[in-house]
Amino acid sequence: MNEQQGFVPPPYPYDRLDRLVPLAKALDGGMVDLSIGTPCDPPPPEVVAALAASDSERGYPPSIGTDALRQAVQAWISRRFDVDVPTSQVAACVGTKEFVATTPHYLRLRTPGRDTVLFPAVAYPTYEMGAVLAGCRPVPVPPTADGGIDLAAIDPADAARAVMLWVNSPSNPTGALSDLAAAAAWGRANGVPVFSDECYVEFTWDGRPRTILEHGLDGVVAVHSLSKRSNLAGLRVGFYAGDAELVQYLREVRKHVGMLVPGPAQAAGAIALADDQHVQVQRDRYRRRLERLATVLSEWSGLEVPMPAGAFYLWFDATDGWAFAERLAAVGGALVSPGDFYGAGGVQNVRAAVVQPDERIELVARRLGVH
Repeated sequence: MNEQQGFVPPPYPYDRLDRLVPLAKALDGGMVDLSIGTPCDPPPPEVVAALAASDSERGYPPSIGTDALRQAVQAWISRRFDVDVPTSQVAACVGTKEFVATTPHYLRLRTPGRDTVLFPAVAYPTYEMGAVLAGCRPVPVPPTADGGIDLAAIDPADAARAVMLWVNSPSNPTGALSDLAAAAAWGRANGVPVFSDECYVEFTWDGRPRTILEHGLDGVVAVHSLSKRSNLAGLRVGFYAGDAELVQYLREVRKHVGMLVPGPAQAAGAIALADDQHVQVQRDRYRRRLERLATVLSEWSGLEVPMPAGAFYLWFDATDGWAFAERLAAVGGALVSPGDFYGAGGVQNVRAAVVQPDERIELVARRLGVH
């Protein structure tokens, strides 16, 4: 008698690149990894120093975040976006990937009559995986012509069953910006909580950085991380802020689960959030690298490689994402991500993350014969 097979995790997207690694490593100077958005630049020295000086190693840190961290978040939101959010409506998370992956489960417990997670069709794969792990229906929402999320394309039947809508602006992988005012209004009109992943907001190139919180706190939650902003991916410091009831519910559930950002990491995070100068330095680095790599790849391939509206990824149509990635690994020694990692709508595309030092990008340029 065969028992019904349970959940079998699919291959992790980036593990599928393993077969291309030997091609890139074979070149003199080794592989230049542009596949994953892992920062390579140093965080501020005072942030690193804070890790050793907090005297918070022995006790359990508060799951919701220390007062110092939440006050730093509040001050940053006020300073960056001119929005006032009470610290009672701010909480910490262990980076934001775990928040993205676990929140659908908690929201389904909150509203057991609903079972659907709405998310951008071309997107960070964890939106879909979080829905799957929660036993929900993952329903992708197609993009608009400019790459934002097409709210008008959401079936009313799906909206009626939705526990949440994810928006991501600037987008990973496309860099596109979404109409956050429209997303907030849609969520309120349909009774669906809107979660806005804004982890790349400091790297907005078209216009000023925007948050969904500018359009009111009711029914919306903004999600942020220090991983990209401050080159602190290894500390796992993230936070969420917005609707009072949603934040309070998630704070309490996550407290029971034991989601705790380590105390020293919270202390360092508060220091990082108080400083904007290092972020401007990082913005300049990423802008320079985006422009250079876009020129290199377009001249070598003959393809149009546009600059993004935000984030630090180049996203372009290569006709066949895997074929382009293999060719670039073999000739340029660079590893990039085929677009099907981010949904079926990206099968023709490639994402290149400019998370290598300038000299490594120049190494790729020399290999490709671009000056």
